[in-house]
Amino acid sequence: MKRAWWIIILPLAVLFLSRLLSGADLSTYRGFQFGMTLNSAVQHSGMDPSEVTLLHQRPARIEELAWMPERFSGAGGEMDPVKQVLFSFYNGQLFRMVVDYDADRTKGMSVQDLIEAISAHYGTATRPVADALLPSRSFSEAITVVARWENADYSFSLVQSSYGSGYGLIALCRRLDGMAQEAIASGKRLDDQELPQRQKIDKQNVQDRLEKERLANRMHFRP
Repeated sequence: MKRAWWIIILPLAVLFLSRLLSGADLSTYRGFQFGMTLNSAVQHSGMDPSEVTLLHQRPARIEELAWMPERFSGAGGEMDPVKQVLFSFYNGQLFRMVVDYDADRTKGMSVQDLIEAISAHYGTATRPVADALLPSRSFSEAITVVARWENADYSFSLVQSSYGSGYGLIALCRRLDGMAQEAIASGKRLDDQELPQRQKIDKQNVQDRLEKERLANRMHFRP
């Protein structure tokens, strides 16, 4: 009977322990949750709706909101190592967060120092087998992924600048990010297809404006 009890309880204990070790919630960052609405994110950040930037509006709306935590911290508060977080939204849903760490507040820290600090929140990290580059409007130079925390739905990537002087964290919801990237690519194709016609219309508008100005100036010109 005692042996039968262990046979039942041991698998449950192993399952509980594995969830305890790897059950970090990768769906949120500082209270911002993937999939949350743009309005909710604006409210949570303390920002103003007028500070939202529209990047694309077809075939889906892609919008961004830049949040600087220190802007909202008290004068006597602890210095925040985060310089800026750039939130990206697909049709009003949060799909990506790009964290830019302040270089002065990570100075002297090694990659392992940052991995350990982030792992305290998001569990065990994995190291990419090979260098991988991720594009980001938040960084002005090439970046390399040095560690990653991920599951089937979400991914957090610790990145380092090519010069080794700056760190960042790129977090994304795989499903929404994939939809957003597809929409951005589709929108670019539409823009490229319509470019010749838009250029033709712009050229005609310029010619019409010049002709109107020519006629007005000719009428009032006196030698």
